[in-house]
Amino acid sequence: MFAGAFPTVTIGGMPIAALSIGETVAMMLRAARERPRGYRPLYLTSANGEVVSRYHDDPAIATLFDQADMINADGQPLVMASRILCDQPLPERVATTDLFEPMAAAASREGLSFYFFGATEEENRKAVATVRERFPRLRIAGRSHGFLRGEELARKIEEIDALAPDILWLALGVPREQAFVVAWSSRLRNVGMIKTSGGLFNFLSGTNSRAPRWMQKVGLEWAYRTWLEPRRLFWRYLVTNPKALVHIIRRSQ
Repeated sequence: MFAGAFPTVTIGGMPIAALSIGETVAMMLRAARERPRGYRPLYLTSANGEVVSRYHDDPAIATLFDQADMINADGQPLVMASRILCDQPLPERVATTDLFEPMAAAASREGLSFYFFGATEEENRKAVATVRERFPRLRIAGRSHGFLRGEELARKIEEIDALAPDILWLALGVPREQAFVVAWSSRLRNVGMIKTSGGLFNFLSGTNSRAPRWMQKVGLEWAYRTWLEPRRLFWRYLVTNPKALVHIIRRSQ
């Protein structure tokens, strides 16, 4: 499921799903209900300007994203560029932080289960506690921090597969979460789908805050994040934003 099931547009050389948040939720619900288990889980991820830049700078990262079943636009600049450069504009930004709430509400109604993997133990625990409070009917199959290695990680993979969650929310950051999917999918055949989630758990836990709505709408959330974490993000965005702009202009249709 998913192959050819939804429209895409090419932005910065990447195939981006031309779906709204509601349409994405509907696709995920349908896949969770109808796609048989016993295959690798569906692999859903997201792209923003930084990802576009790294996609073209690093062939290994490009290979990881090329294997995804769906790539959403987790960046308002991609949506804005599609309205100018593409035959079919993206309907809206589908940020994972915006997607999670309607997906959790729908999963609560449908009886679907979630597993939360990633972030630190404290961030993971707080995020899941918040989700339990906001969505008391949601089935949470389990959770784990993302700092497992070697045999400990292999045992956790076996545990997750045995729990068979419908959606595994994976928050390790780019490109660790994409590499995780490619490395472990063959051993997660009872999992319905994996949704890479970036900093989702940090927002759910309350540690990080979203940019004001007006900044999100005009594509400046990256600036807000840089203001909050200048030492970590200033040089990253200084390098990747100009490169992303060039690729978006040259490789969109």
